[in-house]
Amino acid sequence: MTNGTDDTSGTKPRIGFIGVGFMGHGMAANLLRKGYEVQVLGNRNRAPVDDLLAMGATEAASPAEMARAVDVLHLCLPNSAVVEATMRGPDGILSGAREGLIVIDTTTADPGSTLRLAEELAAKGATLVDAPLGRTPREAEAGTLDAMVGCSPELFQRIRPIIECWASTINHIGPVGSAHKMKLIMNFIAMGYAALYSEAMAIGARAGISPATVRRVIGASRMSNGFFETFMAGSVGGEPEIHKFTIANAAKDTRYAAQMADAAGAMNPMGAAIKNYFCQAETAGRGADYLPALAAHVAALNGLDLTVEAAKP
Repeated sequence: MTNGTDDTSGTKPRIGFIGVGFMGHGMAANLLRKGYEVQVLGNRNRAPVDDLLAMGATEAASPAEMARAVDVLHLCLPNSAVVEATMRGPDGILSGAREGLIVIDTTTADPGSTLRLAEELAAKGATLVDAPLGRTPREAEAGTLDAMVGCSPELFQRIRPIIECWASTINHIGPVGSAHKMKLIMNFIAMGYAALYSEAMAIGARAGISPATVRRVIGASRMSNGFFETFMAGSVGGEPEIHKFTIANAAKDTRYAAQMADAAGAMNPMGAAIKNYFCQAETAGRGADYLPALAAHVAALNGLDLTVEAAKP
């Protein structure tokens, strides 16, 4: 075994990756391109797994097998429930964890769950790092994601060369759990933007202002931002897959943010309104749609067809 990080001998740590979907595929691919030995765990969608195997990755039979074989194990999973099952299952990471293993959880997760899992890993001599992501699958493939990292300062410096393979903006937030908290704040703002833009377009359309006009005027003003640009491109600009982040994931993140606010004793009325939009859209059967589709859902609640409105000058 190596020491879990790049060391002066030039030996690179062995990397494990569980969750090679939209984001994880690009991250694992960049680790391979940088010369790391990468082991992946297969799932029902074989296409990204097979692509990584063709690039030189190997495949593990279970999380426990991977935990025994690698030095640094990445998780990029849908939610805390899946992370917990991957950790605690009969063939889970905890059953194979040993002294020195580092688990980097890039999932947008419930911070309370993260802290509990960190304690369970520490009892095995292993360490949990939370390193949730910013940006989209496009940046994952390019190796230019944002990363927020929760761990000790010393460990942050040791694992930074690994994270730099898939992230270009890296912020050390604080101890374990702090990065997942920061990510929920980030997504609270992002999902607030999505709900606000959706409602603004519906109000505008009802009042005789087309989505194209809203996009043109706001896009040229100081209120524009990168999220506005991709959301509008996806919702009314004919690029529905520009932001591959589902409404179900957004609903999950707003629920986690609400739980965090409640645990902190913070008032969160805007969060409740944002959460209700996403939970309602998910309940209405739009959970698998990508985030910009929220605009069409909100338009429909207002008796509007966004496709028709988007075609107006």
